Amino acid sequence: MLNISPAVSHCSNVYLTPNLSKSSLSPSLPSSLYVSSPFLPQQLSSHGVYRHAAINTKSSRKTLRIVSSNNEPLKVMISGAPASGKGTQCEMIAKKFGVVHISIGDILRAEVSASTEIGKKAKEYMNSGRLVPDEIVTAMVTARLSLKDVKEKGWLLDGFPRSSVQAESLEKLNIRPDIYIMLDIPDDVLIDRCVGRRLDPLTGKIYHVKNFPQENEEIKERLVTRPDDTEDKVKSRLEIYKKNVEAILLTYSDLLHKIDGNRPKEVVFKDIDSLLSRLQKDKEEESESVTGDLARTGNQLDKSSSEKNWRGIPTKLNNIPHSKEIRKYFYEDVLQATQRAITDGKTRLKVEISIPELNPEMDVYRIGTLMELVRILALSFADDGKRVKVCVQGSMGEGALVGMPLQLAGTRKILEFMDWGPDGAMGTFINIGSIGSKEVDEQDDMFILVAPQNAVGNCIIGDLKAMTDAAEHRPVILVNPKLKDVPGSSGVMQTMGRAERLEYAASFELCYFFRLLYYSGTQYPIMAALRMSYPYEYELYKRVDESPKIEKYVLLSKFEKRPSGDEINDVFEGKSRDKRATGIWGFLSSIF
Repeated sequence: MLNISPAVSHCSNVYLTPNLSKSSLSPSLPSSLYVSSPFLPQQLSSHGVYRHAAINTKSSRKTLRIVSSNNEPLKVMISGAPASGKGTQCEMIAKKFGVVHISIGDILRAEVSASTEIGKKAKEYMNSGRLVPDEIVTAMVTARLSLKDVKEKGWLLDGFPRSSVQAESLEKLNIRPDIYIMLDIPDDVLIDRCVGRRLDPLTGKIYHVKNFPQENEEIKERLVTRPDDTEDKVKSRLEIYKKNVEAILLTYSDLLHKIDGNRPKEVVFKDIDSLLSRLQKDKEEESESVTGDLARTGNQLDKSSSEKNWRGIPTKLNNIPHSKEIRKYFYEDVLQATQRAITDGKTRLKVEISIPELNPEMDVYRIGTLMELVRILALSFADDGKRVKVCVQGSMGEGALVGMPLQLAGTRKILEFMDWGPDGAMGTFINIGSIGSKEVDEQDDMFILVAPQNAVGNCIIGDLKAMTDAAEHRPVILVNPKLKDVPGSSGVMQTMGRAERLEYAASFELCYFFRLLYYSGTQYPIMAALRMSYPYEYELYKRVDESPKIEKYVLLSKFEKRPSGDEINDVFEGKSRDKRATGIWGFLSSIF
C-alpha cells in the first residue's frame, strides 16, 4: 500500500550561515545556484538582473521586460503633478544615465524659434491663446525622437503623452517606453509646495517660504509669487493632471511604476536609480544573450513550450542533502508554474512541495532551502519591477501560549541576512514583513508568505484573512502552508467558525504541487511521485530501478483534479479508473 507522506525520516545536520553568497556555500547549504542543471531546458538559462542566482527570473509578463534584440538605450516616460519634483528628477536621470531629456515646453520653444513648419503652425495656436492640437505636439515629439542623439543615447519623455490620443498615436508609431514612472505625492503636500513658492525675477531662481528660504533679506524683498501659484489655480491644475494621467494609464498600466515623491530628492532618486540601473543591465544582458532559438522566439516564456521542454523528475531524491542541481530544478519548476498563474490573473495561490530538502518538519535546519526557494520567487518578480513583500508570521497567542512554530523561529532574521543581490533589491523592491493587515502597504504589488501555519492554541487564519482582504486584488502566494484546523487554547476554536476557516484555507488555488509516495508505514524507498504545475494536469510517476545505481521516473497516469489515495492505488494495481479500492488500499483516502 502506498503511503503519501510529506515527512521524510532523513535528518540532515545542516546549519545556515547568514550570508548565502557564492563563496560561503557548502554542498549542504541552499546554494546560490551557479551550476547548470541537467534537468532544465537549455533555453531557460538566466538572463535576469540577479546573476548570483542562475535561475530564469523572467516571467512571460510584459511588465518591465525589454523586448529587444539589440543593445538599445533606455526609453523612459515620467509624469508628476505640478511641484512634484519631476524636473529635478529628470535632471538627475539625464545626468546619471545620459539619456536625452525631452520636455514639451522645450520642444515647442525650439520649433518656434527655428521657424520650422511645425513650429509655425504651433505658433499660430499659441498666439491666439489656443491649445496646440495633439497631432502637432505628437509630430514634434516624434521628430525629436528620430534624431541621431536620441537614437544613440535613449530618451526621457517628460510629461508626455498627456492625453489618450497622444498615447495612442505613439503606440501606432511603435514608440513605447521601457518603463512609465509616476511620482506619487499627496495633494495637500503639492498645494503647499506651490503656494509657498517664490520667484526671484532677477535670477530666475525658485525659493520656498518653508522648505527652501532665500539666503538674505535683500533677495526676500524682491521675491514674487507666480500667477499660477495660488491655491485655486493649483487645485485646478491638479484636477487636469489627474484626468490626463487616468486616461493614459490604460495604455501604460503594464509599465507603470509609482515612486513615493514625498521624500527628499536624493531618496526619491535612489529608487529611480535602482530601477533604471536594473533595466539598463537587463538590456545589456539581453543583447549579449539573444542568439539562436531565443533570438527567433523572443524573450517571452511561452507556456506550452516550457512544459513541453520539461526534462522530467530528477533522481536520488532520498539522498540528503540534495545536490545543487536538484535544488535548482525545483526552484525553476516552482518559479515557472507561479509565473504562469500570476500572468493568468490568479491572486490567491499556494505552493505545496514535499521533497526531503524542503520539509523542515523533521529537521528545522531545512527551512534554509525553503527560504532559498522564496528568495528565487521574490527576485523573479522584483526583476519585473514589482514590489514584493516576503512575510513570516510573528509570535501568536497570549500568556504561556505566546510563541511561534519552531520551524519559523529566527526565520525573519535569517531572511534579512540573506544575499538579495548587488542591485539594491532589498529595501526597495523587496521588503520583509509579518502576516496581518497592517503589513499591507499601498506600494506593495504582491506578497509571498513563508510557511504560514496554525499551532495548538494559535490560529493564523484570522490574521491571514485580514491580510488578504487588505491586499484586495494583489497576488498573495503561500509557500508550503500548514493550515490544518487545530484546537484553540481553551478547547474552543478561534474567532471564525470551523467551516469558515476551512473554506478560507481552501480558497487558495494550487499553482504547484509535488509529493513523494511510499509504501504505507515506510519512508524508503520512494515508490512514486505526484506533480502538478499550473495550468497542467496532475501527473503520477512511478520510480523504476533500471540497475542498482540507476533509476528513473515513468509517467503512469494524468488526473484533471488532485487524485485520491484510491485513485493512485488503482493505477498502480492496473485497475480501471472508475473503480474504488477497498480494504487496506482504501487507507490512502484518509491520508490524501
